[in-house]
Amino acid sequence: MAKLKLSDRQLYALIEAVKLGEVVKPSQQAKRKAFSKYKIEGWENSKLTGIFYSIQRRLGLIDEIITELVGVSPLILDPWLRAALRVAVEVAVFRDPNEKTLQHLKGLAKFLSGRTHPYVGYYYYELLPRIINYVPRLDSEEKRLKWEYLFPEWFIARMRALIGSEAEELLKTLNETLPVSLRVNRLKTSVEEVEACLRSKNLRFERSEKVETVIRVLDPFNPGKLMEQGLALPQEEASAVASLVLDPKPGETVVDLAAAPGGKTAHMAELMKNKGKIYAFDVDPARIKRMKDVLRWAGVEIAEIRKRDGRKAPEVLGEEIADRVLLDAPCTSDGTIAKNPELRWRLQEKNIMKVVTLQKELIESAWKLLKPGGRLLYSTCSMLPEENEEVVKWFLERHNDAKLVPLNGPYDPGFLEGTMRAWPHRQGTIGFFYALIEKKR
Repeated sequence: MAKLKLSDRQLYALIEAVKLGEVVKPSQQAKRKAFSKYKIEGWENSKLTGIFYSIQRRLGLIDEIITELVGVSPLILDPWLRAALRVAVEVAVFRDPNEKTLQHLKGLAKFLSGRTHPYVGYYYYELLPRIINYVPRLDSEEKRLKWEYLFPEWFIARMRALIGSEAEELLKTLNETLPVSLRVNRLKTSVEEVEACLRSKNLRFERSEKVETVIRVLDPFNPGKLMEQGLALPQEEASAVASLVLDPKPGETVVDLAAAPGGKTAHMAELMKNKGKIYAFDVDPARIKRMKDVLRWAGVEIAEIRKRDGRKAPEVLGEEIADRVLLDAPCTSDGTIAKNPELRWRLQEKNIMKVVTLQKELIESAWKLLKPGGRLLYSTCSMLPEENEEVVKWFLERHNDAKLVPLNGPYDPGFLEGTMRAWPHRQGTIGFFYALIEKKR
């Protein structure tokens, strides 16, 4: 393969994009801004875009290398230096730069001195030879998998403990891009009509075998139009299964405790044929704004949005008022990494227990809302047992009037009898967990 060839202007553009990407979200906006400043266009744009996203995907690993070489976390370094080192590690360690590109990497010392303090440039220049000659020590299976699939070692160790030799296949799948999944909104249209619309655009698609209203679009596609017309909403198959498992009926009272951005609320309203009542709780203003749009587009008439913490729902609505409660609990979201690649390095083992505390408080709140004979679905898009089976076990031990309703598909049994899990590498969707709990009369 030809060696990587980058000019100094291209390196400057990458550094500015990486630096800007720390403050401007989404990162593609930062990239666009920096690239237009340096007039990066056409073939040059696609080449540098690949390198930019590669840095984002590898960020945790790149920062570990910098920490090893510098002796401190790059997060406390000058922002220009941090961005330059990240680009230098990507180019020198993970790619095969030609001699000219290595010269341009050295020239970055002058660029840095001009942008920040001269000493920063000197420091970078001194450090660069160690970056160029860096060789990793891959002395464990976790380290090898980390370098190959770009996940934190603790997460890899967890997945290996859960599913053994299948873990590598899971990590590989999480690095693949999922096709856009649409859930057809039967309040406004039929699956056949949406398929006809996709056909007219010459798009390849397949219908989900597990959820008859979910279609996977296999070509690049922007669902914006279909969404605004309320004909279909982007929703992963595993996420759509949650509402089907809870199975709310027309005329019932339902509470959705962490509802935004509203995909499941809209789905439940469809299953209820727009008859009954759904109380949709959430606290995030941006996500609530999105939910209002989603529910309006979908033609949902029975949902009432409450901008309140789900833990306060029993105080707001009263106790034992709901036939069904959906708690799609806030979680580490590690099951969605194929859709949110940059999430992988934000996953921190020390944060799991914080999330679990919130999950336990929310499930207690959900239980107070439920009428005797009613059903609660506890679900997450996490694959970690602490957030799933262990929360459910903890809950069942505290409540004599709670019993698990066994789930026998469409996915695999969970690690607690009666619960269910969707696995990205087995089912080709996001990672998901489900437990259906009934309140005894």
